[in-house]
Amino acid sequence: MIHRDRPQDWRGWAALAWPAAMLGTFFVVPFGIMLGVSFFHRVEGGFYEPAFELANYARFLTPFFAQVLGFSLGISALAALVVVAVAFPFTYCLTRLPRRSQVGFLVFILAVLSLSEVIVGFAWSTLLSRTAGLSNLLVWLGLLARPQAWAPGFWALLVGLCYLGFPYAVLVLYPALSRLDPELPEASRMLGASPLLTFFLIVVPSQRQALLSALIMGFVFNLGAFLLPQVLGRPQHWTLSVHITDQAVFQSNLPFAAAMAVFLMGFSLALIGLTLLLGRRGARP
Repeated sequence: MIHRDRPQDWRGWAALAWPAAMLGTFFVVPFGIMLGVSFFHRVEGGFYEPAFELANYARFLTPFFAQVLGFSLGISALAALVVVAVAFPFTYCLTRLPRRSQVGFLVFILAVLSLSEVIVGFAWSTLLSRTAGLSNLLVWLGLLARPQAWAPGFWALLVGLCYLGFPYAVLVLYPALSRLDPELPEASRMLGASPLLTFFLIVVPSQRQALLSALIMGFVFNLGAFLLPQVLGRPQHWTLSVHITDQAVFQSNLPFAAAMAVFLMGFSLALIGLTLLLGRRGARP
């Protein structure tokens, strides 16, 4: 049996040499250095020396790391759930529109993706501020007595993470929902089911793989958030990514920062691998 997805001669292997070299240079080598530094010994005064000790990984069992990890996992999961809960019905309605309207919405979503996290963070911090924020509009409408500052805070950070993750969730869900057989909802309607019942009993169960993939991708994306927790959150709302920078730059503890980075990367790669595995299972007939 011939495997068409494998190179059959030296030309095929030569074509893979350049991507493999780039992957090794810019991922494998830096990750290996970071992994080695994570076992180094920290010397008082902001220095470290080569060693092989597990003290940096032993700090994962401390209340400090448990609190940081718990908050990072919690807000990442919550933001992913909110994003998918909003993005799924939006994407389903999007796929029911004419093709020209779909293209317009997708172009707008791609334009949102072009905004950097810096612009998004400071834009939301302005919208949620007391002086020029949305609370002033609510005061003008008579819904609030005086302007309020909603940032920094937990809910401000959650809103920012959901805003960043929404376009990615739509792009993950769109291919699966666009391939949904339109006869399935029609058959459900003909049997007497309401549109809402059809959506929850027919459409949602048929897209379990896509939903789970979107949840995992959104979770991984939020887990690596770096700027938004600093702009929209307070120090107690800092995620693991922010604490990695804090340990490396401000606390001068590069070995512990490297250990946390190795943990974060390994955890993220494991979730991405799980997503790919689920995608392969879903593609099988």
